[in-house]
Amino acid sequence: MKNFEKIILIIIIIAAIVGIGFLGYGYYQKLTRTVQNPVATIEVENFGTIKVELYPDIAQNTVANFITLANRGYYDGKTFHRTVPDFMIQGGSKDGDGKGAPTISDIKDEGSTTETYAIKGEFIANDYSKNTLKMKKGVIAMARADYSNVSSSLTKNGYNSADSQFFIMNADNDNINGLYAGFGEVIEGLDVVDAIANVEVVTRESNADGQDKPVDEPKITSIRVETYGVDYGEPETIEPFNYYNWLMKQYSTTQSSNN
Repeated sequence: MKNFEKIILIIIIIAAIVGIGFLGYGYYQKLTRTVQNPVATIEVENFGTIKVELYPDIAQNTVANFITLANRGYYDGKTFHRTVPDFMIQGGSKDGDGKGAPTISDIKDEGSTTETYAIKGEFIANDYSKNTLKMKKGVIAMARADYSNVSSSLTKNGYNSADSQFFIMNADNDNINGLYAGFGEVIEGLDVVDAIANVEVVTRESNADGQDKPVDEPKITSIRVETYGVDYGEPETIEPFNYYNWLMKQYSTTQSSNN
């Protein structure tokens, strides 16, 4: 009987050692495994495919926002509404003309269909030092508003106004380094980006109606992001700045002071 008990004890010890070994190996794999960055595939009708590697390590919330919109089909059917040779191509506008914004329902199943949102700008000028990605050819970044020419007090409002619009650089531009949230780089299809940048536009005249607007806007058939099994979650959102309300408030204040 004693020998039997010894055998059982030995079996238990061996099982424990093997179990610890498996746990240790699993933990080691988790520590040493390289997580593949997500890759976005942008299909553009009559132009081809653009593949973009996204960088959640430098712009986590921006990437989460883009992935959520893309994989929920938000970008399907949208266009590149602004194209500038040797600069960038811009798309993702809700209304296809640089206007309109996504609603909470575009990123959440039970979200509001009327409430729009924005995300904070993850770039150096907005006190976000983690993002050091330069605006070089092939970089994808979020578009945003710029109210600083109206009032310097609105600079931060512009910094935190991105929602769905993005642009892809087709040339280096150091002048905007640190001023926009770059969040990835093209790994395939730079020739497609160049082709889109050089389409015929209504006009190149500054401040003219139709400036940099393609005559036939390149259509985004779809954007989908392969996350390789990683869940990047829903983006953190903020209430968007209402420029019209701000303007009316300034007007009312001016009128009151003049009476």
